[in-house]
Amino acid sequence: MIYEQIDRNKRKTYLIFFIFFLILAALGSFIGAYFFDNIYSGIVVAVIIAVVYTLITYFQSTSIVMQMNGAKKLNSAKEAPDLWHIVEDLTMVADIPMPEIYIIDDPSPNAFATGRDPEHSAVAVTSGLYKMMNREELEGVLAHEISHVRNYDIRVSTISVALSSAIILICSIIGNAYRWWIPMSDDDRDNNNSGAIRAVLWLVGLIFAIIGPMIATLVQMAISRNREYLADVSGAELTRNPQGLINALEKLEQSTKPMKRVDDASAALYIDDPNKKKHFAGLFDTHPPLDKRIEALKKTFQ
Repeated sequence: MIYEQIDRNKRKTYLIFFIFFLILAALGSFIGAYFFDNIYSGIVVAVIIAVVYTLITYFQSTSIVMQMNGAKKLNSAKEAPDLWHIVEDLTMVADIPMPEIYIIDDPSPNAFATGRDPEHSAVAVTSGLYKMMNREELEGVLAHEISHVRNYDIRVSTISVALSSAIILICSIIGNAYRWWIPMSDDDRDNNNSGAIRAVLWLVGLIFAIIGPMIATLVQMAISRNREYLADVSGAELTRNPQGLINALEKLEQSTKPMKRVDDASAALYIDDPNKKKHFAGLFDTHPPLDKRIEALKKTFQ
């Protein structure tokens, strides 16, 4: 099961590139049509921005994502002994290199893993989670995150975060460009057609600026929320104690306080939705409901 999931995630990497290319092509076509009078020029500009941004993020994924989320790296076991030794033990069982460990100063309980592969990975937990969970529960959460690393979920997630951020950046550029275009000259005021075109351009630019985060969320959803279910099962198998993770998920379900600082592009990385928001009866949620995950674990192991 685990090796099949690794293979599926490697194939998903290429699928993600294709999906994002279609979105970038659409944005680039719009940029080209209205700014360069050439669709292909706009596509080239959009792709260049995305490729450069994605490569930088991909190879510096850990530091960038951790900086986005205000995480502080642990340099020794003395800073958080339980956390350090649990991660150390789990990586030995999972037979992967030990990831870097970070703590986010936030009372809301949460955790995530990131990186481009098991050799370049990191896990982060909030101070709230570290204080709330007992050792058994903390082990369950960290096993879930270590499973993301072992299953190569982090590679899929890192590429998704990088390309989502690139799309948000391009949408922001479009929005700012349209705000610059909106002022009309005296000649424009004398030309109703020109004024109407500028008004339409401004409206479309505003829409692009607003839908950037939505596009990022929808594409990350397309990767599949099933990876959370699989990481739950894989994590429970690592610890051989599914009750630890079940108890941890139940505590996360009871917590309704959102995190203070969350980067929209990396929100899907967390074990639970850091914004604590529900959209249209869960249609646009980046995470499967915790009660369903708990139910799935109980059915699998009990």
